[in-house]
Amino acid sequence: MTRYRVFVAVALVAGLLLAYFVWSTQADPTSRYRFKLGLDLAGGTELVYKADMSETPTGERSDALSALQGVIERRVNLFGVAEPIVQTEQASALSGITEDRLIVDLPGVTDIKAAVAAPGETPTLEFKLAVTTKTGLPAQAGTTTQLGYVSTGLTGRYLASASLQFGSGATAGLAAPQVLLNFDSDGAKLFEKITSEHVGETLAIFLDGVPISTPTIQEAIPGGQATITGNFTATEARDLVRNLNFGALPVPITLQNSSAVGPTLGAAAISAGVVAGVVGFVIVALFMIAWYRLPGVIAAIALAEYLAFMLAVIKVIPVTLTASGIAGLIISVGMAVDANVLIFERTKEELRGGKTPREAVHIGFSRAWPAIRDGHLTMIISGIILFWLGTSIVQGFALVFVLGVLASFISAVSLSRVFLLAIVPEEGQGAWKFLLGSGFRSPVN
Repeated sequence: MTRYRVFVAVALVAGLLLAYFVWSTQADPTSRYRFKLGLDLAGGTELVYKADMSETPTGERSDALSALQGVIERRVNLFGVAEPIVQTEQASALSGITEDRLIVDLPGVTDIKAAVAAPGETPTLEFKLAVTTKTGLPAQAGTTTQLGYVSTGLTGRYLASASLQFGSGATAGLAAPQVLLNFDSDGAKLFEKITSEHVGETLAIFLDGVPISTPTIQEAIPGGQATITGNFTATEARDLVRNLNFGALPVPITLQNSSAVGPTLGAAAISAGVVAGVVGFVIVALFMIAWYRLPGVIAAIALAEYLAFMLAVIKVIPVTLTASGIAGLIISVGMAVDANVLIFERTKEELRGGKTPREAVHIGFSRAWPAIRDGHLTMIISGIILFWLGTSIVQGFALVFVLGVLASFISAVSLSRVFLLAIVPEEGQGAWKFLLGSGFRSPVN
């Protein structure tokens, strides 16, 4: 029994420390562990973009969309937005065609024009081969470079970095600004392949659909470096380098919708969620104490530890809280109580069968274990499916719900069991008959 009491003391101290951590970090406006609030709670702007995948091979669209998401995340982070959320989804348009979309949530940004400018300034970089055809009679054949170009598959998706340098040949004796591009490993291989197979041809460099340089391939270029020698000023070259380092878009995007969420609605949602959580916890704790007496008190303490642990986890990960996420947290409290009910009912049956209190606790937990395990497992599977297939709102609910189910599993199986074993005696006589009873009668015949 001593080791159980030592564990209980440690658990209580840990619970108090977690509760203090949650309170102190939330009270400090400068703490990096404050709750991260989603757009629906903090207010801000939501932008919905359509990604143009028409020039992207089918097998590469998933990777291109992931790269696009990463680029936009870097861009809006540099814009100074607190905790931006960038997500991708596939949606059916009115025409019945599936569209790839990018959803950008910018909490705290109420200036829609500035918000739109953040991702929109990022350029789309492409390398295309000039198409050449023979013209005139066979005896007088000539070649003409047409205006169209052939895509090579080499885009800003493969760009690792860009830097500014100055080369020779500038007007008025000034060094000409050049932009040096460094591709990643995949881009370097693709660039070397293109230049080795098309020596003597024109490889045009397009920025946002406009050709900025049309160099001729002199030889195969290994190492993954390319130089843009467009007709631009030093200021334009510097801006180009800055924008490319922010991340060139691997595919073009078009703004489909923008909307602003006021902070007043978010404050109301937070207030309603907190009230619902507090009222729900108090009612559940009172019911458990009234019906299960001493085990109910232990369940209420374990539930408080569970909430402190969950809130600390949400802060540390951090999980971006939305209104649906708060709902998931509140529902997971019910799962924690459900596990305790199973344990206490099994323990009560053993007490009525003549077992001693400590023996009844051991047997009750072992017999309740299969139902607790299966119940929690099915909830976790359901949460994973919701997170995998759901929209952003559903994913917020599913993530917090799964974390809550895992935490409630630990709370019910570990804390409640150890707390009971640290308190209940070997024999349940006298007042223990009442304390270990439930409802309106004692469990002991």
